[in-house]
Amino acid sequence: MKTRQILLLIVVSVVLLSSCTTKKNSKQISSPNGSIVLTTFLSDDGKPGYEVTFDDGVVIDSSFLGYLLNDSINLTHQLKLDSVSNSTFNETWERSWGESRKVNNHYNQLTLNLSTQTSPFYNFKIVFRVFDDGIGFRYEIPKQAGLDSININKEETQFHLVGDLTAWWIPGDWESYEHLWTKSRLSEIDAGAKRNHPNLSCTLIPDSLAVNTPLTMEGNGYYLSIHEAELVNYADMTLHVDGQTHTLTSALVPWPDGIKVKTKTPMQSPWRTIEIVKEPGELIASNLIVNLNEPSKIENTDWIKPSKYMGIWWEMHIGKSSWAPTWNNPGATTENAKKYIDFASKHHIDGLLVEGWNTGWENWLDTATQIFDFVTPYPYFDIDEVIRYGKERGVNLIGHHETSGDVATYDRLMDSAYQYYEDKGVKYVKSGYVGDITPKQYHHSQWMVNHYLRAVTKAADHHIMLDVHEPIKATGLRRTWPNLLSREGLRGQEFNAWSETNPPSHTATIPFTRMLGGPVDFTPGIFNIKFNEYKKDKQVNTTLAKQLALYVVIYSPVQMAADLPEHYEKHLDAFKFIEDVPVNWEQTKVLNGAVGEYVTIARQERGTDNWFIGSITNEEGRDFDVPLNFLQEGNYKAVIYSDGPDAHWDKNPVSYTIDSLNVTNKDSLHLKLAQGGGAAIALFHQ
Repeated sequence: MKTRQILLLIVVSVVLLSSCTTKKNSKQISSPNGSIVLTTFLSDDGKPGYEVTFDDGVVIDSSFLGYLLNDSINLTHQLKLDSVSNSTFNETWERSWGESRKVNNHYNQLTLNLSTQTSPFYNFKIVFRVFDDGIGFRYEIPKQAGLDSININKEETQFHLVGDLTAWWIPGDWESYEHLWTKSRLSEIDAGAKRNHPNLSCTLIPDSLAVNTPLTMEGNGYYLSIHEAELVNYADMTLHVDGQTHTLTSALVPWPDGIKVKTKTPMQSPWRTIEIVKEPGELIASNLIVNLNEPSKIENTDWIKPSKYMGIWWEMHIGKSSWAPTWNNPGATTENAKKYIDFASKHHIDGLLVEGWNTGWENWLDTATQIFDFVTPYPYFDIDEVIRYGKERGVNLIGHHETSGDVATYDRLMDSAYQYYEDKGVKYVKSGYVGDITPKQYHHSQWMVNHYLRAVTKAADHHIMLDVHEPIKATGLRRTWPNLLSREGLRGQEFNAWSETNPPSHTATIPFTRMLGGPVDFTPGIFNIKFNEYKKDKQVNTTLAKQLALYVVIYSPVQMAADLPEHYEKHLDAFKFIEDVPVNWEQTKVLNGAVGEYVTIARQERGTDNWFIGSITNEEGRDFDVPLNFLQEGNYKAVIYSDGPDAHWDKNPVSYTIDSLNVTNKDSLHLKLAQGGGAAIALFHQ
């Protein structure tokens, strides 16, 4: 061996040894199945840290934790470990709606009790939970002398990754999540290039190296997704990326004065979560996020019902009608609502959303406040007649609260607005927060996080279910407040009508990124793919069959049949899948998948032996053989909605075929997906 090589080995050995000796009070805990091992430690100067291995390989290297509080309290170093406690928890709980009826919640827990070494003395905890598919950890600061009110100036949470991983990311925007995902190496992230997006109602990206969560990444033989759970009374966590050291650091969205979180002791932070799996489909199947939330605070959930709905909505986006009477032909008329109700009733769709029914839309998105009172209809919309007509035909009105960002007014009028709907028997409300927030706050700040939760809890008081657009991101609160059915929180279908449109890869990325936080109101079901009679330069970049598949692939307990009745009338054979597909599931199986490329998901209808499959692809055509070994015993009738042999997302998007055949759990289905296409399959147990 050459002298230079010997010296190099000596240097490496010294570095490794010195690295080991800087850690003390090391504690270790593993996942129930032993695949994930978490090691905590204190450095020589009292910095608390952790490391994570998966299948004996390091996935999170030495990463440090802590807080800077009240301008002078430093809980990041010179700490001592007072005590450690361990526990194990294992339960199976049942949810009233979701991707599966039963959820296993099994973890091992390690709690570190830490304190400062010098006066004034303060203590806090870091609680770690290790599951078979990832970890969660959070900070807890108990009530103690000299620490009543807390201003969090900085949260120092690190995720030191091993290598320059491939990531799917959106910018750390303080106002909007409505960006397309970018695939790049960590070292190549440049969120600043996403600034000044022309089609966002508001946006602020102050850090060109910050990204939002969930942040999904691919390592060497594993996948990671970093997010948070139980975001309550706290600021949204973005992640600052150091591409050279491959280290992510928490960066909280502040109040306008720069303080990140204002609270009192006792205080608990949200859970910082890291899903760790071998295959990307396992990210979709994970229940880690919901398991880190508290059980339901609503004792009787019988009134909470998943639903499919139509809407006087898409026609405004494509320009057939408008929200405001002064803009164009208003869509929210009594006559138009009855037309939608007739179609919905005939095809077993039990809800109708009407936007633009209440006065104030002519001033929408201007700088005025108190635009909406949420209870006064325009003269051409008879809300009582629409409700009566719908109830006779089994179609419920879905209410709408667009705040135009004027949250101060909405807070003041929220009770009366909910009461108005409750008195009329309306049980669903879609809310919206388009535009800058009044008073001056950021959409993702602690102040707005608290508002969103306040809206959900008040809605529960009135037995109202919510679908929130322009929301705070989903972090599993649907477990605690199951009336929070769905939310947007991504670049949705409507961007196809008035932006540069969504590429075919967009919907193949959603299940592995945004959907990991919770249900997504993406508004699928557009059949008039090229709406040339309204906007010749816009279209939806999928095939019609892929639009059907999205009802299974992108999960929501409220699913919209988003297109116009006249467009569905031309393809009633394909619309039959939308009629049949459920919105509540017994169990879910992810059959294959690659982030941003393709995914195939099978879901069993709640309370039956029927199954539904959705398979989608990006710009690339694909062939799959899908084994049906997940089916129960017996015979099934498979109805297969496929791309036609000449289908293409741009050249021929409305080409599709419908085939029926008898199958059992010993059979396989061969699926051929067109470029930008998909397949939807209904499997009825005979």
